[in-house]
Amino acid sequence: MNGQWDFAFDDENIGVLEGWSHTVRGDRKINVPFTYETGKSGIGDERPHGVIWYWKNITITNEFKKDQSIQINFEGCDYHLDLWVNGVYKGSHDGAYTRFAFELGKFAEGEEVLLSIRVEDPHSEEQVRGKQRWLSDNYGCWYVQTTGIWKDVWLEQVSDDYVEKIKITPDIYKKTVTIHTMCHSNKENLIMKSDVYFEGKFINSVSGKLEAGVCQMDIDVYNKYVGEWGIELWSPDAPNLYTLKISILDEDDNCKDEVESYFGMRDIRIRNGLVLLNGQPLYQRLVLDQGYWKDTGLTPENDDVLLKDIEYVKRMGFNGVRKHQKTESDRFLYWCDVHGLLVWGEGPSFYKYSDKAAKNFVREWTEIVEQNYNHPCIIIWTPLNESWGVPAIERDVCQQNYSQAVYHLTKSLDSTRPVISNDGWEHTTSDILTLHDYEEDGEIMRRKYLTKKEEVLSCEIYHNNFRAAYAQGFGYKGEPVLISEYGGIAFEDNDKESWGYGEKVKTEEDFLERYKALTVGIKSLPYVCGYCYTQLSDVQQEKNGFLTEERRFKVNPEKIRAINDLPEGVFWNKKGH
Repeated sequence: MNGQWDFAFDDENIGVLEGWSHTVRGDRKINVPFTYETGKSGIGDERPHGVIWYWKNITITNEFKKDQSIQINFEGCDYHLDLWVNGVYKGSHDGAYTRFAFELGKFAEGEEVLLSIRVEDPHSEEQVRGKQRWLSDNYGCWYVQTTGIWKDVWLEQVSDDYVEKIKITPDIYKKTVTIHTMCHSNKENLIMKSDVYFEGKFINSVSGKLEAGVCQMDIDVYNKYVGEWGIELWSPDAPNLYTLKISILDEDDNCKDEVESYFGMRDIRIRNGLVLLNGQPLYQRLVLDQGYWKDTGLTPENDDVLLKDIEYVKRMGFNGVRKHQKTESDRFLYWCDVHGLLVWGEGPSFYKYSDKAAKNFVREWTEIVEQNYNHPCIIIWTPLNESWGVPAIERDVCQQNYSQAVYHLTKSLDSTRPVISNDGWEHTTSDILTLHDYEEDGEIMRRKYLTKKEEVLSCEIYHNNFRAAYAQGFGYKGEPVLISEYGGIAFEDNDKESWGYGEKVKTEEDFLERYKALTVGIKSLPYVCGYCYTQLSDVQQEKNGFLTEERRFKVNPEKIRAINDLPEGVFWNKKGH
């Protein structure tokens, strides 16, 4: 369904009253899934338009099976969507960063179907925004808004009984994987069959009965002919993936639905102040990645641009990305699974605390965690960032309770991954202590965290202007420590609107000298087990990336890699028992 749709702005919000849901009223064309703000959409208007409409005519061909219903899937649409089919209202969805679907029904061959979509995207600080501006112009580190459909749209046919959701939980120590499958079905006597393969080699098959559309099974994946210990682990150095085939069978062994997925056998946990991957200490060398492109905004044009970003990240010697204020395309996470790139799953922020905002975020964050649970590349959840949305969290008990509630909600949805309560500062209950610090002098930064470690961790001093490591009433309990934002070095460009952190540099040598001083300073800290540099690429007015918006290197990537490959002080002398 990607491609050209009819499109219209509804600035006066008259579309519903005038019956735009029943007929095409668009005076423009738009190239879905690119939003009207982007050049690739064919429109390229960056002004805010709070209500927009899409229309698409579909002719039912013989490719569609008569006995199956058609379902339309949206991977992402910002923010409130209403859908009509041939003028009949089908439903709505609120959110920006998660996928959803509507069942359209069954249609006869040759039938014409009109899809009418209304999207409302107010500039509200109470809705989940991420880095989208809520004023008319860009400012600080907030950029052009994203309105409407910005991820893939596709049709699929589903039978009366089909797989709706799969939750896959590996256990590398038991050498098992738990498959929790939810199906759309009200029938009895249906069987769920799960087959596991590794690189084409059959591993195991388990069947179980569906009860009220749900089936959970544990599958032993041990095979003496696979790996040194009977399983193959997933890691950045060896991103091994198992194939999973799930079938719904009736009592006569007829297949009602079949899906294919995959999983990685990997374990991430916290112990003795370290982050352990598959039982071994993990030093995280991350780069902050906001996922914006020059002519397409938040939308990647194709898989090639995603693969290029992954290639560039690894080429510079990083082993992961902090996907900042965005839930990226499923295709990106798939390629990270395949190529072994670690990812932090971060919640896009809201900016004004209220009961409404709190509920909006929890609803969308729950969907984000559930929908991305199966990706082995995601090793950490980060619901809140820099107290955005909870500006009074340092002292406000209500906002502290909210942060704790989101932490525990996340742990209840996913007990297998660490959760960072409020990335950067003013943490409440958190599995990892992360600190943001844009000091531009590497030696000053190193000395602060080396000689004043106890003062920083106990909140006797602020580590970042007037920000403490923990909110009042909370404190350090031996969690792993990471510097999860630093650097942000920009080149001198004579553009008054562009910016980075600290004084701009003039030459590649100046850049590398500062980057090395900052990074080596962090690496020398024995209690710090990783870092995240700001950032991968320039984003609009923020010009502090290794790459330009067009993805051209500003500095030699091999020289960045040489710095990232330097040893991490005495970190590796610690034992992660």
